[in-house]
Amino acid sequence: MSKTFGEKVIDFNRGLHYSDALPEDFMVLNPYMDNPETLKVMEQFYNKFYYDSNQRKFLIGINPSRHGAGVTGVPFTDTKRLESVCGIKMESAHTHEISSVFMYDMIAEYGGVNAFYKQFYINSPFPLAIVRRTKEGKYLNANYYDDPTLFKMLKDFMISTIKNHISLGLDTSEVYVLGKKNAVFIQKLNKEAQLFDHIKVLEHPRYIQQYKSKEKQIYIDKYILTLNNAL
Repeated sequence: MSKTFGEKVIDFNRGLHYSDALPEDFMVLNPYMDNPETLKVMEQFYNKFYYDSNQRKFLIGINPSRHGAGVTGVPFTDTKRLESVCGIKMESAHTHEISSVFMYDMIAEYGGVNAFYKQFYINSPFPLAIVRRTKEGKYLNANYYDDPTLFKMLKDFMISTIKNHISLGLDTSEVYVLGKKNAVFIQKLNKEAQLFDHIKVLEHPRYIQQYKSKEKQIYIDKYILTLNNAL
């Protein structure tokens, strides 16, 4: 019997590891290895919303933050929305992540989690959290493109990861890239590996929540209009 889309995602996440070199002061965090409950709630999520073999469109982020998917294992989903919207409670962690706020407000207007996740899959070219050590010795969230050496070291892994995402059952005629700077680098990967036919760029949820919150509705409308044109 062939596996559902959700079961394929669960297998993909269970097999995730990055053990290659990184520039000094950068570190990769793997939530699936760090917290057994992350695996459990991630499996519940994908079995609940992806228990079918539908082809889906791809929304591609940057890499998980420590407080969103870095805890729940579900992109753009903090523990608050995992419980209140998706109906999955996490006992061992409690997180609030501003990107998650925008994403779930948009999903609500789109038609809710069942309608949205039936048609779309969200993940990242680098699907594990990256942190960078400051001069004071603290670790802060980092993006895969923050440092040219980091991008160069991660590039082959990211191309391989995107191909693995596609093999889950994604429509490659269009991809929706979240974040304008992210799009610059996804275009580089796409040029090298011929992954998607067309790239559509949407503002990143974190940018909208942080800098454009007064115009949030305009961005929600833009997302929904762009995504509806895809179907």
